[in-house]
Amino acid sequence: MRTSDWVFGLALLFCAVGSVEAEEARPVYLVQYFAAKPSEEVALARSAAPTSISGEAEVLTLGDHGYETAMKGKNGFVCLVERSWGAGFDDAEFWNPKIRAPMCLNPAAARTVLPGYLERTQWVLARTSKPDMITRTRSAIASNRFVMPAPGAMCYMMSKQGYLSDANRHWHPHLMFFLGHTDSLAWGANLEGSPVFAAKGDPEPVTTFFVPVVKWSDGTPAVMDKH
Repeated sequence: MRTSDWVFGLALLFCAVGSVEAEEARPVYLVQYFAAKPSEEVALARSAAPTSISGEAEVLTLGDHGYETAMKGKNGFVCLVERSWGAGFDDAEFWNPKIRAPMCLNPAAARTVLPGYLERTQWVLARTSKPDMITRTRSAIASNRFVMPAPGAMCYMMSKQGYLSDANRHWHPHLMFFLGHTDSLAWGANLEGSPVFAAKGDPEPVTTFFVPVVKWSDGTPAVMDKH
C-alpha cells in the first residue's frame, strides 16, 4: 500500500452516531485482532505519545464487547491501539489483522472523533458487512447525525512500535489534526517540500492533516529519509 493510501485510510477514524451491540461471545474470525495480553496493549497504546501526555491519559483496550477502559486518566487524553477497520472503506488493508496503530487523542478529539471509531468497532464485532457500514455512515451524514470534529481536535501517533501497513510499517512519528472538509492548500499541504500531508474523508466530510515530527515518543530521533 502506498503512503498516500495509508494516510487516506487513517483519515477515516470519524464519528457517526448510533449504537450496535457486540455479540456475547468473541467472534472466532476476530481472534487474531486481539492482543495476547491486555498489559501489552496498554503499553503499546501509551507509546503513541510522550510519557508527559500518555502517562496520565485514559487507556482503552479491545475486549469482547468493544473497547474498554483499562486505565483511568487525569488529563482528558485517551490512548488506544487502532485496528485495521479504522481505515478507509476502500483500503486494501481494511481487514489486515497485523495492523496496530497506537494513537493518543486530545480531549477535543476524544469527544468528537473517537466515538465514530468505537462505533465502527461495535459494527465489526457484530459482523456487520462493509457495505452496511458504508450505508450506515452515509445515513448518519444525510440525517445530520454525523458528529464533526471539535475545534482543536488532534492526536499523537509517535509510536516506534506501531504497525500501520504492510508497506509502511510504522511510517513516521506524526501528529494528526481533524477538521471539516478544508482546502489542503490553505495549509500548504501535499505540495513539494511541504512537511504537511492532507487527506479528505469519503464519505465522511472531514479533512485530516498529518504533520511528521522528528522524534519518536521515547525521544529517539526519527530518520525521515529511511521510511
